[in-house]
Amino acid sequence: MASDSGGELQHPRRNLGNRCRAQAEKFVKLARNDPERMIENLQWGEQNARQAILHDFTDERNWHTLAHIKKMLGDGEGMYRVLNDVFTILGRDSKNLEQLEKVNMLELGIELLSASLSADPLDADNWWENGQTGDLVTYLEDFAERCRHLDFRDQRANIIFGRRLERVLKSGRDDLFIELVQHLLAHRPGNHELWLELGRLHEKRCEWEKAWLCYDHVQQLIPHNAVRDSFRERLTQRMDGEWKSPGLDTRSEFLLRMQELAESVSSDDSDSADVAETGVDEGEGEDGIEKIDSDELELQKFLSGQDYAAAFFLARRLVATGEAWASQYLEQARGGLEISDD
Repeated sequence: MASDSGGELQHPRRNLGNRCRAQAEKFVKLARNDPERMIENLQWGEQNARQAILHDFTDERNWHTLAHIKKMLGDGEGMYRVLNDVFTILGRDSKNLEQLEKVNMLELGIELLSASLSADPLDADNWWENGQTGDLVTYLEDFAERCRHLDFRDQRANIIFGRRLERVLKSGRDDLFIELVQHLLAHRPGNHELWLELGRLHEKRCEWEKAWLCYDHVQQLIPHNAVRDSFRERLTQRMDGEWKSPGLDTRSEFLLRMQELAESVSSDDSDSADVAETGVDEGEGEDGIEKIDSDELELQKFLSGQDYAAAFFLARRLVATGEAWASQYLEQARGGLEISDD
């Protein structure tokens, strides 16, 4: 009993999720026993099921409870939204999303949900166990291929796949972790905990410049966290002399690489108007009107399309090269990323 209580204290949100799900199930039972108040009880059950998911979206029981209530309510459109939300968390595989439009939700929605979560569990330990039951090498190759093309801008998707990558790292596959974690960080550059983990891994491998770039990014995100400065001190002591941080070219290449990874997803689904086609050009036109710099046009395009990650890395690269005018765009990108985290 003591260990159970300790687990609840360590996972307060999970505990709240369990309580809300229990309440939802209670209202479902009342709905079955009282036909006259069935709709009212199911609506109360739906509210509690939604709260359970808000508290713990990684507990598949919460999703199943909500889906069953949607079916009892005859809410096919609501069932579609539940499945759409799950697929979003699983990385927004466009093929899966397209399939939803062709499915009779009331007949097959729960079956589709169960099959999806069985093949792609939200719990990282269950996901790893799935790979252990067969050919783990092929399992991880398929996982890696997915990571290279999926959309991780949703915070929950970033968390789910980040936890899976932790299992990959624990298995000793450092190189695979380093490659794939960059996709998650490119889509959500504010994930400072994942940046720290990547920095520590590079430091452990004596890849000093790469470690510094990760730690520098964290300190840029959280100025009071002097992780970059502490790393420099450790390295200086280790080398018995001053260590020179990466030069401008190295930093620019790093930020450009992250920008390109961020763009790899956004370019596929962005339907915003291209600012470059508004008639404003570079340099100075025949009418004497000053034209806007191409980098500024690119920043405006990213921000108008809510592609805050790509805007963030481009603005950081410009600021690093002395383009002070890009600072305002960097702050706009930061603000957009923070809003998307809420």
